[in-house]
Amino acid sequence: MTTLRKLLLVGALLGAGAGVGTALFALVTPGEERKQAMLKEMPEQYPQRRDEAARTKELLLATLQEAAATQENVAWRKNWMSGGGGGRSA
Repeated sequence: MTTLRKLLLVGALLGAGAGVGTALFALVTPGEERKQAMLKEMPEQYPQRRDEAARTKELLLATLQEAAATQENVAWRKNWMSGGGGGRSA
């Protein structure tokens, strides 16, 4: 009988915790209008920022391709965009 009582108490506490968590989540999440406003304000909406992000991705991809093609440890380079030299090798 004591075990059943403890199990019911634990179940009630877990259920209450889940209920409180769900209620807080519902209170904190933004509404649909706020979501649309946030999407309009995202940096990727501006052409200059979008071009900058694309250029950064290109440079990163080029660095990864070079690292895959060479035995040099490109992580030790002072300037990752320079070719070879400048740093220690693995």
